[in-house]
Amino acid sequence: MATKKHILVTGGAGYIGSHTCKALAKAGYLPVVYDNLVYGHEWAVKWGPFEKGDIANRDRLDEVIIKYRPAAIIHFAAYAYVGESVTDPGKYYRNNVAGSLTILEAMRDHGIDKIIFSSTCATYGMPESIPILEVHPQNPVNPYGASKLMIERMLRDFDSAHNIRSIALRYFNAAGADPDTEIGEDHDPETHLIPLVLDVAAGKRPEIIVFGNDYDTPDGTCIRDYIHVTDLAGAHLLALDALEQGTPRAEYNLGNGQGFSVKDVIDMASIITGRKIATVAGQRRAGDPARLVGDSRKISKELGWKPQYNDLETIIKTAWKWTLKQ
Repeated sequence: MATKKHILVTGGAGYIGSHTCKALAKAGYLPVVYDNLVYGHEWAVKWGPFEKGDIANRDRLDEVIIKYRPAAIIHFAAYAYVGESVTDPGKYYRNNVAGSLTILEAMRDHGIDKIIFSSTCATYGMPESIPILEVHPQNPVNPYGASKLMIERMLRDFDSAHNIRSIALRYFNAAGADPDTEIGEDHDPETHLIPLVLDVAAGKRPEIIVFGNDYDTPDGTCIRDYIHVTDLAGAHLLALDALEQGTPRAEYNLGNGQGFSVKDVIDMASIITGRKIATVAGQRRAGDPARLVGDSRKISKELGWKPQYNDLETIIKTAWKWTLKQ
């Protein structure tokens, strides 16, 4: 029997990382999770070995790479709270940028030439046009987005200097949970809208704050592009296949191309759960654009990506099943 190819998944105990590990295992790979468990959960590691370690720890990284000899790295490990990045930028540059540099130098020294990077639509900053295409200018408005943009730049430079090919996937709003409810979203603190709304439905929170109801949108609330986490995971597999076939470096958006407002999400959650969801009007948050919607036609055309769970009802239904399981 052929040995399974090992894929090192940094941050594989986190939300998107764990769903991608499930997809990797299903496709016949062995995902090796490398996570410091600051935000990840050991219970989410179910499809391969777990190695505790920090991306900044070169000795530990070397040890794990020598032990498993991965064919490629999928790099999720990052701090990802936009607000915190504004108040503590050093934490974000040290972990996200310096940590990623440690990974790239380890890849260079161990002859690993393929990496898939978890980037973000936050690299674009305030949208100049909607939907956002990959060629949209990248002018991040917070240190989180700036840290991810710097890593994209490093990937280009390491490709030129060391032939390390990469695919950077710029996510819009990851949402939902594994349809089999084996894993799901569990952040502390939780800042994502759908789990917060469902916590209100489940009686874990008294209400949801709606930040701004006077935007230039049909119902006055912000519009965002929600993409099911299983569809995100599938895109990482397609990216891995592409790199294995020798495709050159690329960047792709991952969104579903349609936006849903905060009110749409609350209304749909209320219908699905059959419960009233109390809301409180809050002030607009600084730097929140009225609309953020991505154009993902490039990855559909070039890699054949087709989201399976792109309607709001399905996304929220899977998240609610997970909330009830908790």
